Amino acid sequence: MHTEHYLKNDLDLTSRLWQVSAQIGRTPLQPIRRLFTKKGVRLYVKKEWEQLSGSVKARAAFSIVHAAVESGQLRPSRVLLDATSGNTGIAYAAIGKALGIEVVLCLPENASQERKDILRSLGARIVLTSRFEGTDGAQEVARELAEQHPERYFYADQYRNDNNWRAHYQTTAVEIFQTLPDITHFVAGLGTTGTFVGTGRRLRKLKPGVRLIALQPDSALHGLEGWKHLETAIVPGIYDPTVADAFEEIDTAEAYEIIRAARKHEGLLLSPSAAANLAGALRVAERLEEGTVVTVLPDNADKYGEVMKQLFP
Repeated sequence: MHTEHYLKNDLDLTSRLWQVSAQIGRTPLQPIRRLFTKKGVRLYVKKEWEQLSGSVKARAAFSIVHAAVESGQLRPSRVLLDATSGNTGIAYAAIGKALGIEVVLCLPENASQERKDILRSLGARIVLTSRFEGTDGAQEVARELAEQHPERYFYADQYRNDNNWRAHYQTTAVEIFQTLPDITHFVAGLGTTGTFVGTGRRLRKLKPGVRLIALQPDSALHGLEGWKHLETAIVPGIYDPTVADAFEEIDTAEAYEIIRAARKHEGLLLSPSAAANLAGALRVAERLEEGTVVTVLPDNADKYGEVMKQLFP
């Protein structure tokens, strides 16, 4: 009986994984035609909110969960644990709910109320951590919980889990190249660094000569949620400094101006991090005489009500 029970659970979980996978990735690329126009240069953005959980983090979260289920590290009887600034947590929670897996998330206490409400509505349990230590502090708390209760938790550890960048190596880069084989520049911000590292590595194989430009906040005190100022933060274990051909620094105020401009000229309602990616891509595109520049828009403005109220009172 026990063997039959476990086999049925495994089959159910595998079936659910396939159902969830159909909701991950395959996001559209949109040309920027009014905010930027220059003969010989094209700029495209990948709208990553058009998938499960509404952000780019669905890719990494699903890759991490899928690998853990396949290896037997994660089952409905075990709890998925990780640290997050919000979007990966929302992705974990949405996936966990679909799979019947409990999710516990360590989240800085100054995360927006909207994010906390979304996480709780999806059934995730939140452990609030110091607002002064950001996601670095949340990682320490998650690690301690995992060490104290190894039998209870599967610690996903998105900042050190290679399945984070592999998600983008296997999907994001391929989707971009299939649509835009003439891509010359890829631009993206650094948070867990998975999007940039994974997409960049694969694009370089698919299109030798492509230029990879990494974006960072211009200071440790910034308003670009999810981004890391690597000189002053704990560097993610999956980060590979050899991937980037060049680096650009983005000011939070510049990103906020792009939020206004993207809404006015392109009809896009962007999050601060998406606007920062677009700001960096615009800067790169403006310096070119010819080429095709691509960036990702990690999420839209849906989870940033307070920021939107400030910008559009």
